Amino acid sequence: MVRRFLAVALALVFATGLALGQDKIKITFWHAMGGWRVPFIERMVQDFNLTHPWIEVTVEYKGSYTDTLNAALAAARAGAGPHVFHSFEVGTQLLVDSGIIVPLEDLIDKFNLIVPWEDYIDPVLNYYRIGGRLYCMPWNSSNPIVYYNKTIMDKLGIEVPRKPTYNDIYEISKKVVESGLAEYGITWPVHSWFFEQWMAEQGVDLVNNNNGRTGYATEINLLDPAAIRIVEWWKKLYDEGLWVSPGRSWSQARQIFVSGQSAMLISSTSDVTAMENAAVEQGFELGTAFLPVPDGIERHGVIIGGGALWVTKDHPDEELQAAAEFVVWMTQVAQTIRWHQGTGYFPIRKTALKALDMEGWFVRFPNYRTAFDQLIETQLITATQGALMGTFVEARSTILDAVEAVLAGEKGIEEALQEAKALIDQSLQDYKELVGG
Repeated sequence: MVRRFLAVALALVFATGLALGQDKIKITFWHAMGGWRVPFIERMVQDFNLTHPWIEVTVEYKGSYTDTLNAALAAARAGAGPHVFHSFEVGTQLLVDSGIIVPLEDLIDKFNLIVPWEDYIDPVLNYYRIGGRLYCMPWNSSNPIVYYNKTIMDKLGIEVPRKPTYNDIYEISKKVVESGLAEYGITWPVHSWFFEQWMAEQGVDLVNNNNGRTGYATEINLLDPAAIRIVEWWKKLYDEGLWVSPGRSWSQARQIFVSGQSAMLISSTSDVTAMENAAVEQGFELGTAFLPVPDGIERHGVIIGGGALWVTKDHPDEELQAAAEFVVWMTQVAQTIRWHQGTGYFPIRKTALKALDMEGWFVRFPNYRTAFDQLIETQLITATQGALMGTFVEARSTILDAVEAVLAGEKGIEEALQEAKALIDQSLQDYKELVGG
């Protein structure tokens, strides 16, 4: 019996290509997850290496999303690109046009890897599908939700709706501030991601050509009534002292909420674990709700945020296969559960959700369920699929400049958005002429 077991084990080792004296297939992985997530990801990579002894993945944190993207582009063009790298969703069009990547679905087909696509959640894959082809693997997927101090709300007899409207947030904020239990009603970082999400919730494409899905975007919809409604609401809350702006700092927004200066926070679902821990430390109960929408407007859903894993080309086939195997492994059911429970990014596999349900995870920790429910209810339209722009990062900065000018009283809403639109439209046209002809 022992001999038979050893024979089978040796056969498996040889079958995987780890013959005696053969070097391991070495690949590199660059990511953009800082802080406490660095050792978490390192442990995941160690486990992959342990269960795939013929492959050795070396992992490295490369800084912010922008830093990681720029480093990958520069290295790949110099012939020394990482095999796998991590990029945010708004880098998608740029990466597709960059010439440095190989579509993930091409690798999966080429190497006959088994990937049960029907088990992946459609809205997650939908963002990264271009021309019906999946270019990368979604990994740290998120959307924005409302966090609230339930202890304060209970003292005021307020029940925060699971699906609040703009006016709900306004009225709750007024009651909180008037009570003196918190200095402000709500906070969130001044970031274009929220503007983009509120456009999608109203069912309006951010840019033309079906959100850049049927052709290069050449015009942004900043003068659409949906856009005006968003900035009007921001301005109203700000002028009445109900929303405190932390500037563009996500960490400052979280600190304002955790310290009790604000009773509510709008942030990414990736903050669930951190907010749960902070609530325990600060002695209050945490609640969560869907992203608020304008009153009288149908909810259409949210856009996938976060990032995905991309594979660069110009590597030997054995290394490309190893890279593809690693990327697929990172979204296996066990790994997506682990990633969800450790961070708050939602699981992207249906089986993972069923397993979590069976274990009573969402009953014990309902705040982890909110973003996932919000995603499942999202309509599959181009507005919620997300925009594709080669100059997305630049466009975000221009939108924020406009919003900040409005908040400071330097410009009117339509004036600021008109100027931002002109700048972004020109950059989109320039990009199209540069890469799209």
